[in-house]
Amino acid sequence: MDSPILLLLALLVALVQCFPDDYHSHNSTRHHDYCVLGAGPAGLQMGHFLSKSQRDYIILERNSGPGSFFNIYPRHRKLISINKIYTGRRNREFNLRHDWNSLLSDRPDLLLQRVSRELYPDADSFPRYLSMYVKELGLKVQYGVDIGKIRASESESPRGRGYILTDQRGLDYTCRVLLVSTGLWDPQKVQFEGSDLVEGYESIPVDPEEYKDQAVLILGKGNSAFETAQSILGRASRIHLYSPSPVRLAWQTHYVGDLRAVNNELLDTYQLKSLDGLVEGGLEDIAIVRNGEDEKKRSGRKKKCRSSGKEKRGKLFLTLSELLDSSDGKNSSKVTATNLPVYHNDNFSLRQPYDRVIRCLGFRFNFSIFDGSARPPSSEGARGRLPGVTAWYEGRGTPDLFVLGTAAHSRDYRSSAGGFVHGFRYTVRAVHRVLELRYHSNSWPSIKLSISQLQSWLLRRVNEASGPYQMFGVLGDIILLRGSHCEYLEEFPLQALPQFSSLSGHQLSKHGLLVLVLQYGLNRTDSLGPGRAESEWTRAWRSNFLHPVLYYYDKLPTAERDMRHRPVGWPLPRPKAVHHMIEDFLTEWDGPISHSQPLRRFLEHCLHTDLRAFYAESCFRLSLTNRKPPLFCRQGYLRKHGVVRNRQLWQHAHEAGLTLGGQDSASPDTDPAFPNYLTRAGASVSSAINLDF
Repeated sequence: MDSPILLLLALLVALVQCFPDDYHSHNSTRHHDYCVLGAGPAGLQMGHFLSKSQRDYIILERNSGPGSFFNIYPRHRKLISINKIYTGRRNREFNLRHDWNSLLSDRPDLLLQRVSRELYPDADSFPRYLSMYVKELGLKVQYGVDIGKIRASESESPRGRGYILTDQRGLDYTCRVLLVSTGLWDPQKVQFEGSDLVEGYESIPVDPEEYKDQAVLILGKGNSAFETAQSILGRASRIHLYSPSPVRLAWQTHYVGDLRAVNNELLDTYQLKSLDGLVEGGLEDIAIVRNGEDEKKRSGRKKKCRSSGKEKRGKLFLTLSELLDSSDGKNSSKVTATNLPVYHNDNFSLRQPYDRVIRCLGFRFNFSIFDGSARPPSSEGARGRLPGVTAWYEGRGTPDLFVLGTAAHSRDYRSSAGGFVHGFRYTVRAVHRVLELRYHSNSWPSIKLSISQLQSWLLRRVNEASGPYQMFGVLGDIILLRGSHCEYLEEFPLQALPQFSSLSGHQLSKHGLLVLVLQYGLNRTDSLGPGRAESEWTRAWRSNFLHPVLYYYDKLPTAERDMRHRPVGWPLPRPKAVHHMIEDFLTEWDGPISHSQPLRRFLEHCLHTDLRAFYAESCFRLSLTNRKPPLFCRQGYLRKHGVVRNRQLWQHAHEAGLTLGGQDSASPDTDPAFPNYLTRAGASVSSAINLDF
């Protein structure tokens, strides 16, 4: 008798263990300070920062693993994000400029290259990398939680209103701050007559043999459209791409969301006259129809095709809705020759019939899970496909709800890389810094520098920093001038500059501030033509390629109106002074004449300080002949420091009896006047060229 009872008890225990604690009761509620919705790359990136700062958070994911979007997309399984492993450098920060897939962490080896060595990795490698990221960092992710409703908390608490998230089992999760990182996965559709005859990118067959000797019309000219066309290029009889706008090439626009060369083989077959082509036209005014004659042939073939298990598709025609006799464009038996454009224009580009019409128009944000109290508005740009957010990525009208990752791309749509991993890994870090100040009173991290070290630090940043390099024109370094020293803040959202103090926790002084930005030039030139680049530093302001720009303000632009009315193409309002560093073919801004000297002259102009470096003999002479010797001499020579940060030279002087006894003979490594940031800067105080005297 005991055996069946024991067996039953063991079975009940096993069943209980199969279900998470969260689901023991439909009426139970789980509370966290931070709820991260979605375990894609943006959600995991935020999870790392929350975990590092030891915050109470949970990442909720509806699928069984992280990065589930990439289990399906891109449909033809090749990423277009660069995975450049060999750069000739061992500098981790610099290498992130050319690693577009890895997330930020404190683990130098936690990179995608551990999973794939390909320049353009297979899409399946990315979810594997994200799973590795979760496991090795110990992130708190709960899978199988499909949030179907989000609403703001009805009662206002001292901690803020908060949000309530309800999953598929009716379980509620409450949080003080909601971080939405669901990405874009709802296919973008356009309604027109006959749209039911169109196949979607999300469901088309990916076997090229399915398109053998077929004429294919693709709606769209983005990467998904060209990716689809490229996969069937060797099988389809002809491929036409149709959309309102001409194709935009990423290497011309510098926007990585435009057509990438890895997908553009159809441009060859188009321009070299091999049956494929691109056509411009509106989508809302078209109709896809089958004519009456074709419908009769199709119905007559149905019986033959059923026996083989395949039913051939009827021919499809593109026409204009205004040419149809009836608004019921789905009734193809009513369509006659007069309803087709070729009847009115025998040179109509798309007059031939097609076997398939495929929609490849991208994706949009899913607003349906938000009720009225928590729904962010649609963005003004990007055709309303994205939520509208502030410059610090908080939903407009939804306080304490922040949007991360691709869904936050409305801030820099078609102008920077915020919609892609190599861009939003930095904007997520910026959001985390905003959270740390607002909810935990931790100011934006900063570094205190002597003015004499500012030039070396700036040169280090422009030559190594990956954040401003990837998020050009969006994230910039802020230098708060304090007289003899300055505070250096990295990667602040430029459009949030009017709210700088409230978002960073730092105050400005009467000395003003500098802003370091990397940006492309405003001159539209042939990207591959002659004269496409400037090489003379006196014409640096005409640089076309990515280059550093310094803006000097004697006071902070405090009005959003200033940001809105800034000059066209400028990331910031007009400053009191601006300095362009000449573009460089190698993106190495370390030339003593072309880069370092003009930068020093600009800093001297803004700071009203002589920043030149001098040998000891020159400092000695200047100290005798000037009431106020140059800053370098005051901070070095006159404090008996001599040439700094060179242990070999100091040891030689000590052995030769040239140093004084006592505390004055302390080595430069122990001298408190030269803090450890010089080592981090990797630059000599006495030279921007980083020479070792």
